[in-house]
Amino acid sequence: MAKFYNSYSDYLKNKYGYKIYKVGVSAGFSCPHRDSITGKGGCVFCDELGSVAAYLRTNESMYKRNSEYEEKTLDKAVPDDLLDIKNQIKRAKTFLINRYKAEHFSLYFQSFSNTYGRIDLLKKKYDYGLSFGSWDELIISTRPDCLDDEKLMLISSYKNYLKDVCIELGLQSGSDRILKLMNRGHDVNTYMTYAEKVKNYGLSLCTHIMIGFPTESKKDLDLTIDAINNSQPDFIKIHNLNIVKDTILYQDYINGKIRAPSVDEYLNDLVYVLRRISEKIVLQRLICETPSHRLASPRNFPDKNSFIKMLDSYMEKNMYTQGDLLK
Repeated sequence: MAKFYNSYSDYLKNKYGYKIYKVGVSAGFSCPHRDSITGKGGCVFCDELGSVAAYLRTNESMYKRNSEYEEKTLDKAVPDDLLDIKNQIKRAKTFLINRYKAEHFSLYFQSFSNTYGRIDLLKKKYDYGLSFGSWDELIISTRPDCLDDEKLMLISSYKNYLKDVCIELGLQSGSDRILKLMNRGHDVNTYMTYAEKVKNYGLSLCTHIMIGFPTESKKDLDLTIDAINNSQPDFIKIHNLNIVKDTILYQDYINGKIRAPSVDEYLNDLVYVLRRISEKIVLQRLICETPSHRLASPRNFPDKNSFIKMLDSYMEKNMYTQGDLLK
């Protein structure tokens, strides 16, 4: 099948000649926006798990992708202490090797804001994780308002012995109006400032955006497209709106104030974005996959592979490609 967009799998094949598997760890970091002292309640779509990797949520292992939605709340899945990083890495690598025959790995500090802390603590956790096994890459997920030059200098020092070091920045929207509704706690300008700094330090940049937030218009999408094209990330992760229990957004959902976009609505908006962003940007993710028992809405969204087939078919039928409408 023809290539309609710049996929992550193709990128890995072209750059390394092999696939690299991400080992996601929860290193006990929190988020300045959720902190009980400095925070303002957190983003309205974020729950207590903070994007913990699926293979680390051992207390959810009994659930399947098509499990019924449950109202009960599970305890936090992963301990926060430093020593547990070793156990998480071992568990993750065992899973990836057994399931995918994985041989090459990226250490991925995934949950919450992984630059939120003193510089000595950050270095201690990064070094500790990297001490277990051989790594091709280091990936650190964080917020644009949780970086500074000292932290970026530390992170860039790992380039000396890794093939790539990447910062993942959560933008979510290029519209300050939408960011305010999301209760993100930062504006677009803060993202643009630190996106530029990340690249100036010679680090790879991956930007997270969300499509389909309530009241989002084409004008808002255009602002997101502008932010992406102007900041020129190496990668982006795009996800549809998932309404998850134990979030502020969930309360609006059960009160009938909002809804999640349908598959067709999201597909149309996703293609709208893809056709207007640079063809050089690598797409790492195209949908959000919240465990079904925690997902209030949408309940009828296809799995990742099925959705990718829908997207490919749609773009092939209409002869669309990434960036074909880029001005």
